[in-house]
Amino acid sequence: MQRVIIPLFKTAIIIMGLFVFIFGFIGLPQLAEKAATLNPEYAHLQYPILIGIELTAIPFFIALHQVYVLLKLMEKKAAFSDSAHHRLKRIKFCALFIAVMYIAGSLYLSIQSALHPGVAIIGIAIILTTLMISVFAVMLQKLLIRAKEMKVENELTV
Repeated sequence: MQRVIIPLFKTAIIIMGLFVFIFGFIGLPQLAEKAATLNPEYAHLQYPILIGIELTAIPFFIALHQVYVLLKLMEKKAAFSDSAHHRLKRIKFCALFIAVMYIAGSLYLSIQSALHPGVAIIGIAIILTTLMISVFAVMLQKLLIRAKEMKVENELTV
């Protein structure tokens, strides 16, 4: 079963990365150009928003890489290592950074009176999702620490 699941997860991570790369760096600029043409009163926000969204792609790709490395550790039966703990910590910080960037962007758009309700809903969904990922990473960190403690305890009793 594990022989199938881990390669499947790796493939899903690669597909997600490709999708975000293609949409974020090819489709999104074209979409921003159309939006600026259709709404000239908000055209001055085109590049700040585009840069902000593309900046959040950096921690997204870092987090994807960390998940990929975690899957490799699971393949090597080293899921309870210090390396896994550090990977989870990086994922947590990447998710928090993305949430902070979207909160700052939402505040900026709100101050500019340019926060469309549809954009706000998408922003809130992204913020909540990244916060959930961050909380999940913290929970996994705590479980990992507890599992390592139990492993050491078992080794001492044997």
